[in-house]
Parts: sequence; C-alpha cells; structure tokens
Amino acid sequence: MKNWKISLWLLAAYTVMQIGSIYLGQGLFNNLPWNEQYSEKDIAYRASAWSLFISNALAAIVFILFIVRNKKFLPIFKEKKATTGNAILWGFIGFFLVMGGQMLAAAIESLFGITPGSDNTAVLSEIAKVSPIIIISIVVFAPFLEEIVFRRILFGGVYQKTNFWIAAIVSALIFAAMHNEFEHLLMYMAPGLIFSYLYYRTKRLLTPIIAHLLMNGFVVIAQLNFDKLQKYIDELESLKQAIIFFF
Repeated sequence: MKNWKISLWLLAAYTVMQIGSIYLGQGLFNNLPWNEQYSEKDIAYRASAWSLFISNALAAIVFILFIVRNKKFLPIFKEKKATTGNAILWGFIGFFLVMGGQMLAAAIESLFGITPGSDNTAVLSEIAKVSPIIIISIVVFAPFLEEIVFRRILFGGVYQKTNFWIAAIVSALIFAAMHNEFEHLLMYMAPGLIFSYLYYRTKRLLTPIIAHLLMNGFVVIAQLNFDKLQKYIDELESLKQAIIFFF
C-alpha cells in the first residue's frame, strides 16, 4: 500500500477515535452499573476516562498493524538516521527543550494578558484523580498516536514537498489547534515545533515520542501532586521571608 493511502487510513482511524470516544463515554455514563457511592460528576469522569482509554487502545492497535505491515511508511528522510541510543538521549534532551519552550511561550502570553494555565490539563488531572486509567492514555497512547499523526503524517508529508520550517509550522499550528484552547495557541505550538526539530534532528520518530511521553508524564505528576508542591512552595516562601527579616 502506498504511503499516502496509509496516511489517509491512519487519519481516518484517529478521527474516528476522537469522535468515537465522545459517544462511547456517553454510552458508558448512561448504561454501565456504576457504584452508588460516586457522585454524578465522578461517574462522568470515570466514563470519560474509560472511553478515552478504550478508543486510544483500539486506535493504537490499528496504527501498529498498519505500520508493521508497511515497513516503508515510517522512513521519510534520505539522510542516515540516528542510532537507537542517540535517539533516546535526544528524547530526554528534548523533554528539557520542551519545558523551556513552554516556559518561554507562557512568558510571552503573559505579556498579552493571557492567564496562565490550561483548562484541558486541569480537567484531565481531575479525571485522573477519580479514574487513574486515563493516565495510560495521556502518558502512553497520546504521545504515540499524536507523534505519528502530527509528525510523521503532517510534518513528514509537508516536509517532503517543501522544507523543514514550513512543515514544522504547519504541523505545530494544527497540533495546537486540535487542543481547542486558542488563547494558548503559542503554548501548544512551542512543543509542536520542538517535537518536529527532534524528529528532523535524529530522523527517528522514537525521539519526539519519548520527549512527548516525558512531558505528559511530568505534567500528570505535577498536577496530581499540586497541593503538596504548593505546600512546599509556601514553606520556602516563609523561610525566605524569615531570612530576609533576620538580616
């Protein structure tokens, strides 16, 4: 099967996953015998978590089947690709690049009066507290599926017809728009651009997948432990004030 046909099939599977998870969540909410000890909000969160997990898992299986059966689909660069060790190393380096890029993007957004914080991230963290199964979707499935769609298919397809910068900007812009928080377009574009650079740098999709996985994992851990982190921050601030008063 030709690469463009595979791309269309994978985009179709990704779209069906996105839409299907909504209807599946509604079905789970209305029909499954949830325990009465949970509130309606908790039930909705559990339905959302399981629908996302199931739809992501099915989409990942479809993606893997297409990729395994078509070994010429992933390679898009003519240059020699990095070794596995180098690709993994750049994945870890990429995590810090992404975090730095998002900090810079947040600083720029603040100059325009945009309030920091993501509603999507806040909702997902609340769901994770009620139904941790969603963490697998956020940390494992999302990086895998999104990097194939936005880096291999979108970036790769545009790159083969134009150049790095056009491909990186187009894929990052669509990646940001898909998160449906247009006030934070720059915050989502920053990692999208860096993921494209990592892909281009190592010529291996493994690298942005690792960086993406680490970024999502870090955000989940930070959100789930926000109260504890805030307590430590408050204690450090109190210590700082005490030292200033002493001197």
